Amino acid sequence: MYSQAMIDGITARFKALAEPMRIRVLQVLRGGERSVSELMEAVGANQANLSKHLGVLHREGLVARRKDGLRVYYRIADPTVFRICEAVCGSIGARATRQAKALRADGVGRRAR
Repeated sequence: MYSQAMIDGITARFKALAEPMRIRVLQVLRGGERSVSELMEAVGANQANLSKHLGVLHREGLVARRKDGLRVYYRIADPTVFRICEAVCGSIGARATRQAKALRADGVGRRAR
């Protein structure tokens, strides 16, 4: 049984991951630390929009940042986030497989040929 504090924490984590831009940022950072300008180019976001998303990821402890002069660099702070994403991807794949099998069993695949 989860405490209310744990439920709130789980909800906040999933909310942080519910935005496609944030998943793209995490995917880029999976390859290593990047500056804000590198992230902007990689994900196709403007600075204001990217900063908003980085702020959410940082508040949730998913990314860490460091300053070097005028540049700010981000990196993954909690690599377990990728286990969450991989679990969801596995679940999506399994569901798609089940749906495809169900369609074939209903004869939909045979009629389309």
